[in-house]
Amino acid sequence: MSALKTVKSYGATLPLAIVRILLGFMFLWAFLDKLFGFGFSTTAADAMINGGSPTKGFLMYGTDILSFLADIPGLISVLDVVLMAAFLLLGIALILGIGMKIAAAGGTVLLLMMYISLFPFTKSGSTNPLIDYHVIYIFLLWALCLSNSGDVLGLGKWWKEQSLVKRYPILV
Repeated sequence: MSALKTVKSYGATLPLAIVRILLGFMFLWAFLDKLFGFGFSTTAADAMINGGSPTKGFLMYGTDILSFLADIPGLISVLDVVLMAAFLLLGIALILGIGMKIAAAGGTVLLLMMYISLFPFTKSGSTNPLIDYHVIYIFLLWALCLSNSGDVLGLGKWWKEQSLVKRYPILV
């Protein structure tokens, strides 16, 4: 029996589908809050539409591991766009239940970069020096992907039937 066999039980996928939608909303909310500055984690003055940078804080104040990147001219602007696109696309994919392989792979890269930017966790307020929510979300993304949770309460079944997706299975 393969360790990567997908889950077919509706009883298992229904809770995972709900978690998928909730996690998708978390990423979509991160995008909206950083873009418009609703005052939860981003103030209006620091919103991207007002000239704020969603990545600058991570690079300059998170940890010394990646702080040198803040000194590369123009890199923060590029990373801002990449981060915001990742939040938006990951949120949409998870909420709709489509592109789960790419969402899991892309989300893994995004979360690993965020995890590294906070290492060591003395500055992030974490109570565990090795495992934080970024690591847990990575494994959750793969559980959602491998369980076919996009087929329940989502457009996953429809998405898999599209000719482009059949031609390029990575889009599943």
